[in-house]
Amino acid sequence: MLLLRCHLKHTPLSQASCGLCAIMGKLQSKLKHSSYKYSRPDGIMEERIQTKASQEYSPAHVDAVSAVAALNSDLCVSGGKDKIVVAYNWKTGNMVKRFKGHEREITKVACSPRSGQFFSASRDRRVLMWDLHEASQPRQQLCGHALAVTGLAVSPDASQLCTGSRDNALLLWDVGTGRCVERASVSRNLVTHLCWVPNEPYILQSSEDKTIRLWDSRGLQVAHMFPTKQHIQTYCEVSMDGHKCVSCSNGFGGEGCEATLWDLRQTRNRIREYKGHFQTVASCVFLPRTLALVPAIATSSHDSKVKIWNQDTGACLFTLSLDGSGPLTSLAVGDPISLLCASFNRGIHLLRVDHSRGLELEEVAAF
Repeated sequence: MLLLRCHLKHTPLSQASCGLCAIMGKLQSKLKHSSYKYSRPDGIMEERIQTKASQEYSPAHVDAVSAVAALNSDLCVSGGKDKIVVAYNWKTGNMVKRFKGHEREITKVACSPRSGQFFSASRDRRVLMWDLHEASQPRQQLCGHALAVTGLAVSPDASQLCTGSRDNALLLWDVGTGRCVERASVSRNLVTHLCWVPNEPYILQSSEDKTIRLWDSRGLQVAHMFPTKQHIQTYCEVSMDGHKCVSCSNGFGGEGCEATLWDLRQTRNRIREYKGHFQTVASCVFLPRTLALVPAIATSSHDSKVKIWNQDTGACLFTLSLDGSGPLTSLAVGDPISLLCASFNRGIHLLRVDHSRGLELEEVAAF
């Protein structure tokens, strides 16, 4: 403050006020305000306000981000309305490479296990295959859908890719040759997401017809259809052990807006629901046990909130509100202590799980 007074000593009052406001504005711009709810050990829910410094990295995109996925423990890939796929080092805050090739908004991204290869789907009806270590041109272009591609799932051995679309169809591709080897279509099955079951030949699919289907990739046949929900199923994810899956619903004003845990083994029954969001739940992930002391899942919603749930009891353990971010569109596990969350208005958020005071979630950076 001494330096500030010396600087303003011979300055007219109006100019001094403007200068002070400008300096304070710069300081405030580095502070991120977020509210969260915390479940105390005695069962009482407290609402707190966080006002702490959060790093602002160079932005990965210039428009809304639709999808984010972890390529490895340092890098993520993302895509959105700017039609560009970006590889980003979220630990250093550096953009690694930009990939151009799509003509319309990117809807999904998916990474091949243990490699630098990844895929992007778009409203231009195409799927493009990229390699981090090669030129910024696509290695392959997969064309076969009549409408926007809205689902991508890579097989555990990375030899096959399953794609889904608003044209009601699923296509199975040979990654090595780029050839479509299977095709299946179900009336009114507008695909919203695809996920390959770890170490199994099965693919999980969510749909606008309010159902979750389990497909057998050997012939691309429906192996099971879970009981129909009351709202559109927007997303699905499978646990690492392949025993359970979680799906989430659209909705508004708290109607719908839930996540649902399903048994993927013999019974294939609905286990429980997680309710507390007030708008469409767009994404859900199982948290690694290193991220949570109890089995837990995380959800992100169009209400700008990320919630952590006790998987076994259905209790909401923590709620983080990313104020000013608009709808949250995609959620991915970055590393054993980090989550990546894509948004409409503020790019991608780096969130960190803190066990020092129980299970808490805080934003540490945005890019």
